[in-house]
Amino acid sequence: MRHPYELFAGLRYTRAKRRNHFISFISLASMIGIAIGVMALITVLSVMNGFERELRTRILGMASHATITGSSEGLADWHEAVKLASKNPEIVAAAPYIDGEGMVKVGSELSGTMLRGIVPADETKVDDVATHMKVGTLDDLKPGSYNIILGRELAQLLAVGVGDKVDLMIPQATVTPAGVLPRFRRFTVSGVFQVGMYEYDRGLVLINIEDAAALLRMPGRVTGVRLKLHDMFDAPRVSRELAQQLPNIYYVSDWTRSHANFFRAVKTEKMVMFIILSLIVGVAAFNIVSTLVMVVQDKQADIAILRTLGATPRSIMAIFMVQGSIIGVVGTLFGVIFGVLLALNVEQLVPLLEALTGQQFLSPDVYYISDLPSQLKASDVFRISMLSLALGLLSTIYPAYRASRVNPAEALRYE
Repeated sequence: MRHPYELFAGLRYTRAKRRNHFISFISLASMIGIAIGVMALITVLSVMNGFERELRTRILGMASHATITGSSEGLADWHEAVKLASKNPEIVAAAPYIDGEGMVKVGSELSGTMLRGIVPADETKVDDVATHMKVGTLDDLKPGSYNIILGRELAQLLAVGVGDKVDLMIPQATVTPAGVLPRFRRFTVSGVFQVGMYEYDRGLVLINIEDAAALLRMPGRVTGVRLKLHDMFDAPRVSRELAQQLPNIYYVSDWTRSHANFFRAVKTEKMVMFIILSLIVGVAAFNIVSTLVMVVQDKQADIAILRTLGATPRSIMAIFMVQGSIIGVVGTLFGVIFGVLLALNVEQLVPLLEALTGQQFLSPDVYYISDLPSQLKASDVFRISMLSLALGLLSTIYPAYRASRVNPAEALRYE
């Protein structure tokens, strides 16, 4: 049985530290560099995955999987649209809505907002706002009650709570004997919701769809119909099918169109961060090259003796490839271990760092998501590990080739 002496010799060269401590230091630095690069890649990609998951969850918690709209004047026959759409087996639920813009005023406080008129019983079937109610329920939005539900950030800005009165103004004028005045109506705050996304918590109010129709002068009409699907990732395909089935007076859109920029931005950032952080692993891999070049220079006499004992150039090359690969394997292993541990605990570590520094890293009035989520994926860990191991292996080829080309006579001439 042939013993793999190349492996044993490569391991011995890796452990030997007596003759040249500087080479050992560079080897250690290379391992640490690879470990840091792998750890950073795993952690950053996990955080990016967490952001993408939270962004999708929070956006689609308030937005719809697909939407049927009509002309700028709205849909008058929306019941027919719901009937036709319900024939598609992928459609789970449908809910009419009225969208508009307005301003909410309380005393001297004034804030612009998006207005959404809903049917409470239907709305709970197409989004998750009912599960995010902090005070009150959607059922409080009864027709003719002129109740309103505010986002938590908006309620705090206006300093109002349940039972308080707010004035809702819309950008439509009413001609009166006193002149042209903006149209407004006084509403009673009946609830507060918090979905965890500043865009909605600060800029959205909910009222009953009949109250919205009266305020916006859309009797018998709605802005559109919101649809919920069995699988939100099938929304593009289902939207195309609905567009072919429905008459031309309807326009069908889906969440990948209305919010595509968010997810494209996250995908692009993940790719860029992967490339940038891969450079850390690449720099550490180049350190392996310099380490092995110095080892080859230091071990020329040993190489020559092995050659005279019958070692082939391929065996000499294998010895130094083993030595360099050990550095890459050890660095990758520690990087994976610490990267996985950090990715799994980053959500607990960030609040601790914020408490120690007294600074909030992600301010809710600047960022859509104010915490730092993390989602570790095995595919990312595998891809990063393979990249690191491949770079470590490639970095050994040139120094090992140099070692295999050492001439025994020249190396032993002055020994």
